[in-house]
This record gives sequence, C-alpha cells and structure tokens, in this order.
Amino acid sequence: MQEIEVIRIKEDVQLKNPVFIVGLPGVGHVGKLVAEHLVEELNAEKILEIYSHHFPPQVFVDENSEIHLVKNEMYVCRTEKHDILALIGDHQSSSTEGHYKLCTLYLDLAEEFGVQRIYTLGGFPTGQLTFSDEVLGAVNNKEMVEELKQHGVIFKENEPGGGIVGASGLLLGLSKFRDLDAACLMGLTSGYLVDPKSAQSLLKVISQIFEIDIDVGPLEERAKEMEKIVARLKEVEQQQQGTMPDISPTKDDDLRYIG
Repeated sequence: MQEIEVIRIKEDVQLKNPVFIVGLPGVGHVGKLVAEHLVEELNAEKILEIYSHHFPPQVFVDENSEIHLVKNEMYVCRTEKHDILALIGDHQSSSTEGHYKLCTLYLDLAEEFGVQRIYTLGGFPTGQLTFSDEVLGAVNNKEMVEELKQHGVIFKENEPGGGIVGASGLLLGLSKFRDLDAACLMGLTSGYLVDPKSAQSLLKVISQIFEIDIDVGPLEERAKEMEKIVARLKEVEQQQQGTMPDISPTKDDDLRYIG
C-alpha cells in the first residue's frame, strides 16, 4: 500500500454549491458524532475511502469478528441549499508529518469537488463536568464572524488559548493559502468523556447554517445515558473522605462509547 491511498467508490461526482464538513475523532468526539449523525440522517452516499501509513497500526473488529483497516471516508449529503462533502473516519494522523500530508490531500479533494467553504467540527475542553450549550468559533477570514454569530456561534478574544490542534485547526491554516474560507466550530465539553450532549448543541448550529431539519433523537438518548455517568463522576469528585461511592456500570449504563 502507498503512503496515502485513495479508493474511489464512485467516479464523476457532481456537487451543487458544495461545502466541506470535517468531523474526525477529537476532544469529546464532538465533531465525529455530529458528522456521522449528518451522514446517517441525510442518507449520504460514500464516494471514497482513504488509507494511510500515518494512521495508527490498527484494525477494528465488527460484530461478526471481521476486521477492517483503519480508514477515513468521504460522503456526499444532498440538501436543498448545499451538497455537503463530509469527511468522517476512525482516526487522525499519529504523526505531525502525517497531519500535514493528509490535510493537504483533504484540501486537494475539496478543491477537486469545487468546494469554496470549509467547516471543521470539534470540541473545546473546559475541564469541568458541567454542561454549556455554547459553540465557540474560529475563522481564517474575519468576514465570516458576523455571519456565524447570527447562527449562535460565539467568538471570544484569543480563544481557544492553546490554539486548535489536529486537522480541525490545520485545515483552517492551510486553506487560507488556497483562498478557501474556513471556520472551526467547537462544542464546549469537559474533555474527559465522549459528549453527545455537546454534539447536540453543535448540530443545532449546523442545522441553522444549512437550513436543514435533523432528527436529534439518537443523540438525545446517548446524552441521557451520559448524564447518568457524569452524575456519578460528580459524586466521586465531591467525595472528600470515607467510602467512595460505587460507580460501576449497571445494566442500564452503556459505557461502550467512552474512549
């Protein structure tokens, strides 16, 4: 296999007013949850798969004990206003060099499909086990700020203070050299757990931007389960002495998506 290999599943893809959404694994898996939910709810069509030596040396095993090599995928979601080119996947690069090479590929593909605007999705870690429905934004073109504010995106001076690490940030920086407008939208999350509740807040903003109606039911169910887990963690956090409370999962707690 080559260093980076693109397997095209559908050739000659035509897109209408295309935008590029990137939702790869990251803090709280917030962006990943949103992008995968869009792909599922909008009956998206997979158009290509990306394999690379820069992904971790790993395979995943499904319910039938069959494996698949770590990969990222691109889908097309058709909407009335835009066709959405969505990038989802198993992992980001495990190396700095790989991040640059893969992000360059993602932008090459975006330009090939005629994309003029990019939205990267992620989570902003607060370090607190409290929920906030804020969505924080950063852009590579300040003219986008007022537009995104109208959809509920919040901009704070010099935030995120530590910058934006990984594909969500790097794509903004690299796309500026290609005259592509790009924004990173980040749901606030503790940073400790997979956060479907934060994903709901981010999905609400995305739905407004693209003027689409998305069923949030599956995310709501996962958020309710996560609230139970967070409540137990808060008990532990507040416990100062004595016997620690039992936070082992019950049959009603599904911890499989924590990671």
